Amino acid sequence: MKQLFNSRFKVYFFVLAIFLAYNFLIRTTLLLISWDKVSLSFKALINIYGNGLFYDLISSFYATIVVVLYLVFVPNKLYHHPLHRYISYLFFIVVFFALGFLAISEHVFWEEFSVRFNFIAVDYLVYTQEVIGNIMESYPVWQILAVNLIVSLVVFYFLKRFIDRAIMPQTHFSYRVKYGVVLLILPILAYFFVIGSNVKSDNQYEKNLSYNGLYQLFSAFINNKLEYSDFYTTIDEKVMLKNYRTLMEQSNSTFVEANMDSMKRLVKGSEHKTEKNVVIILMESMSSEFMGIFGNKAGLTPNLDRLANEGLLFTNFFATGTRTVRGMEAITLSIPPLAGRSVVKQPDGVDMFSSGYLFKEHGYRTSFIYGGHGYFDNMNAFFAANDFSDIVDKTEMSSDEITFSNVWGVSDENLFDKAIKKYDSDFAAHQKFFSLVMTTSNHRPYTYPDGKIDIPSHSGRSGAVKYADFAVGELIRKAQTKPWFNDTIFVFVADHCASSAGKTELPMHKYKIPLIIYAPSFITPQKVDKMASQIDVVPTLLGVLGWDYESRFYGNNILSDSFIPRAFIGTYQKLGLLRDDTLTILLPNKKVREYKIMNQSYEDSTYRLISPLEKDALDAITYFQSESYFHKHRLDRVR
Repeated sequence: MKQLFNSRFKVYFFVLAIFLAYNFLIRTTLLLISWDKVSLSFKALINIYGNGLFYDLISSFYATIVVVLYLVFVPNKLYHHPLHRYISYLFFIVVFFALGFLAISEHVFWEEFSVRFNFIAVDYLVYTQEVIGNIMESYPVWQILAVNLIVSLVVFYFLKRFIDRAIMPQTHFSYRVKYGVVLLILPILAYFFVIGSNVKSDNQYEKNLSYNGLYQLFSAFINNKLEYSDFYTTIDEKVMLKNYRTLMEQSNSTFVEANMDSMKRLVKGSEHKTEKNVVIILMESMSSEFMGIFGNKAGLTPNLDRLANEGLLFTNFFATGTRTVRGMEAITLSIPPLAGRSVVKQPDGVDMFSSGYLFKEHGYRTSFIYGGHGYFDNMNAFFAANDFSDIVDKTEMSSDEITFSNVWGVSDENLFDKAIKKYDSDFAAHQKFFSLVMTTSNHRPYTYPDGKIDIPSHSGRSGAVKYADFAVGELIRKAQTKPWFNDTIFVFVADHCASSAGKTELPMHKYKIPLIIYAPSFITPQKVDKMASQIDVVPTLLGVLGWDYESRFYGNNILSDSFIPRAFIGTYQKLGLLRDDTLTILLPNKKVREYKIMNQSYEDSTYRLISPLEKDALDAITYFQSESYFHKHRLDRVR
C-alpha cells in the first residue's frame, strides 16, 4: 500500500482528499444554515457525517474515473515532460473552481428547495435557457464566479507544493494497469450494489444532509422514470381492479362497462344544467399560507381574499406534487401523481381523457395560455396533444403586448390581458371557451413592473405574491367590463406550494393550497372544509355546471353529498394518500409506511409512525397501481 501512495496514483489520492474535504465543507455549511431544523444530537451528527462520508466516497469513485484512466495510459515520457507540470497546475485550478461552483450551486439549490440535488436539478440541466436566465437575474453571477476563481487560485497557491510532490513519481505501465483496474472496479461495484440513497431518519433535513449532491444528481437522472410494478408494492390485478371500482363508486356515478379493466363511468349531473365559460388560473407557487383568509397578517392577497369571500372557497385543499407539471397533470387529467416523471413530460402522454377533450366534445373552444416559452417542461406539446385547440405562449405575443418580462415569461398583467383578448375573440365568434392559464410572476427572481404595489421588485417572495394578487385584481376588474363576464366561471388554484421542504416526509402543510371558484352572477359564496386535492377541480366544475358526462377521472365533485374526503400528495418517488388523520405512503423499495397525523398547521406537520392498516395500504396501492395499469395499457386514452 505504501508503494501505491508513492506511485503516480498519489495524484488520485490527492484529488480524492480534495473532493472529500470540499464535500465536508458543503455539508457543514448546509447544516449551519439549517441548524434549527435538525436535532444536533450526537446520533444525528454521526448519521449526517457517517452516511455523508459513505456517499461522498461513492461519488468520488465516479468523479475520478477520468483521472484513473489518465494516470494509467499517459506514458512516462509525456507525464514527466516539463509542459505536463503546467497542464497539471491548470487541471487542479479547474478542479478547485469546479468544486467551488458545486458548493455555490448546492447552497442556492438548498435555499430554494431545502434538499440536495434531485430530479428538479436534472430538469434544470435540460432547460438551460430559462434556468441560467433565472440565475443571472437572481444573483450577481459574474461577481460570484470571479470570487470563486480567486478562491480557487488561493487554494492552488497553498497546495502547490503538495501537487508538485504528487506528480513526481515514475511508475511502470504494468503496475499502473494493475492498480488502475482495482480503482476502476470501485465505481462499478458502487453502481451495482449501492442502489439509490437509503439513509434512515425521520427528519428530512438530516436525511438530505447525509446525501451527496453530485450522487443525488446522477441518481435522479437514472431514476427519473419509475415503472410502478418494479419499485412499488403491488397486489393481484383482479383484487386491485375490484377495489378500484369500489373506491370510484358514488351515488351519482356508475360504471358503463362490465369488464373490470374499464375506467368508464357515467356521472349524473343535476336537473339545472348550464353551459358557462370556464377559465382556470393556475397560479405559480401560491401557498395558502400567503393568504389573509387563511390567517396571514401581511396583507399580501387582498384581491384573492375578496374573491374567496365572494365565491366558493375550499379550505382543506392540497396540491398533488411539488412541480408545476404535477399541478397541470392533476387538473387536466384528474389523476393522482404517477411515480417518476409527470405525464406532461412523457412522450406517451397524448390523446388522454382530459378536461380539454371533455369540453371540446361539448362544443367549447379550448386553450392553454402561458406567459413563458411553452416548450419548457413539454407544456405546449402536451396540451396540443390532449385537445387544447389553441396554444398561446410568449412567442404568440407581439412587442406592444409585452410591457414587462423576465426569464420565465411576461408579467401576469400582460398574460391576463392576452387571455382577455382571446376570450373577446372567442365570444365574438359565438364560441363558448374553456381555458387554462399558467402564471409565472410568483417565481424567483421575483421581478415585476415597478409602481404597481408598495413592495419593490426583486426584493423577495412577499413582493411577488402581492404583485400576483394585484394582477388577479386587474384581471377581474377588466373582465367585469366584458359581455361574457356574467357567463364565465373563474377558478383560482395554485400549481403547488412555494416550498415543499419539511422535517417529515411529505409534510402535508407544504401541500396546502387555495382553491377559489368565482362566478358572482350565479354561485353563492360558501366555505367548503372537505379534504380534497387538485384532481377534484374539474369534476367539481362539472358538478357546478350540472352536466351528465362519461368520465375516466379519478377525481370527484367535492360539493356532492357522496364525496368521500381524501387527498393525494407526493414527490416523484413517494406517493401519499391522505384520509382523515392518516397519511399512507408508498415507497420505491416496495414498502408501505403510515403515519398518524398528530398536528397540522401552516408552520409544521407532526406525524407519528404507526403500523399500516390493511385497508389503508390496500386502498393506497389500488389508487396508484391502477393508475399505472390503465396508463400502461392505454385504457386512459380516447383514441
